Amino acid sequence: MSQIQKGHVEAGGVRYGYEIRGPQNQGTGAPLLLLHGGFGTMEMFAPVLGSLTARRRVIAVDLYGHGRTALTDRPIDAIAMGDDMATLVRALGFERVDVLGFSFGGMVAFRLAVQHPEVVNRLVLASAPYANTGFYADIREQQKAITRESAAMMMQAPFYDIYKAVAPRVEDFPEFVARMGEAIRKPYDWSEEAKTLKPTTLLIYGDSDMFEPEHIVRFYQLLGGGLRDAGWDGAGMARHRLAILPGVTHYEMSDAPGLVDTALAFLEGAEKGANPDVG
Repeated sequence: MSQIQKGHVEAGGVRYGYEIRGPQNQGTGAPLLLLHGGFGTMEMFAPVLGSLTARRRVIAVDLYGHGRTALTDRPIDAIAMGDDMATLVRALGFERVDVLGFSFGGMVAFRLAVQHPEVVNRLVLASAPYANTGFYADIREQQKAITRESAAMMMQAPFYDIYKAVAPRVEDFPEFVARMGEAIRKPYDWSEEAKTLKPTTLLIYGDSDMFEPEHIVRFYQLLGGGLRDAGWDGAGMARHRLAILPGVTHYEMSDAPGLVDTALAFLEGAEKGANPDVG
């Protein structure tokens, strides 16, 4: 039987809103922690959630400042949220989870895996960068315009209607936009952490994503992939994976059927060519 459990968990002084969906008894693997993209909520995955919960117990969380999870005096920071997610997983009674994070949620998922690898079984990073320089130059220019003053314009976007429906303090929206702008513009480069990432990881991008192709390839190379021929028997294959979905933009990734199909095949598939000395 599929049931829905809803509530809040405190982590790092933040009350994170969450929902757990899917069968209580699963034989298909660890529960799946699902992290949405920036300015979104767990509803971002609504079109594909049924496909996930049909096969997995899913823990969907609204990230700090987003939706059901109200702002505190903390800045919005993916590194701090990585610690928060480990606390949340344990507070909900889980020892290890698979993780699927999209965009900003992918950044949080990456930090969770780096900072608390014992909590993460397998990791799927969908349309997420390892450094702020990975975005196309015009996207970085657009990020400069995400300020408190732009909040009024952003209230015309569809995501605001969802935020307004679930946020505990709707009046926080301008402050939320301001802090997200600060977080997005903050320089970072996690290439050294990527080289030592412990959970087996799948990178997924759209072929029309907002990142330079060189950044995508470099991310895979930092994980040990894309450096050599795998050989006729696959013995030289890295343990991490890369997928490019055709005809998918960044803005379509979270509800693209190909995301679910590709992620579940990876999460539920057997290892192939997973030579630890290569990956």
